[in-house]
Amino acid sequence: MFKNILTKLAILLATLSLIVVVMITAINLYVTRKTTYKTYDDVAKIPHRKVGLLLGCSRYAAGGRLNQFYQYRINAAVALYEAGKIDFILASGDNRTLQYNEPKWMQEDLIKHGVPAQKIYLDYAGLRTLDSVVRCNRIFGQKQFTVISQPFHNQRAIFIANYWNIDAIGFNAQDVVSSNGFTVLLREKLARVLMMVDLWTGRGPRHYGDPVEIK
Repeated sequence: MFKNILTKLAILLATLSLIVVVMITAINLYVTRKTTYKTYDDVAKIPHRKVGLLLGCSRYAAGGRLNQFYQYRINAAVALYEAGKIDFILASGDNRTLQYNEPKWMQEDLIKHGVPAQKIYLDYAGLRTLDSVVRCNRIFGQKQFTVISQPFHNQRAIFIANYWNIDAIGFNAQDVVSSNGFTVLLREKLARVLMMVDLWTGRGPRHYGDPVEIK
């Protein structure tokens, strides 16, 4: 009898695992299908938007090395600005401690690459992708903007924007091909599931605040 119980539990766990895998796969395919057409790889082909929303991440990877995801996003934002495809850059990210400040890091590196300081705005409350996207619209007043990140991240950001009736397109920063890149992509699959939970439950940004005019 005990053996039968174990067998039934094993079947139940296997069934539940299959359901979870199918659900995660379906959500990821759905998000990609709904957003890929609004992302661009070619600077020459992307439409002009007043503001580029540069999504933050850690400046450094494990071992103190420069994070390639971060560097490629900086490169992409600079390329858009130099091509006249955006007029301003809104650097949005986490500012959890005095030592960890994604918007400030991005501002410093954008300036090093020749972007004028007065063309850069900072959003210190971009704690999550949802916060960055919605705050760009609600706080910084942008009805249309270009999201700047890797393709998988842009797709999630655009999906959030679509849900909130915000007109966003994405410019794809160079992707990262490495073991770390694979880990990030795996996390992204789970992040899309959590995104759906946020949207279904009506969750908004953690912080709002006074409007900021970008001019």
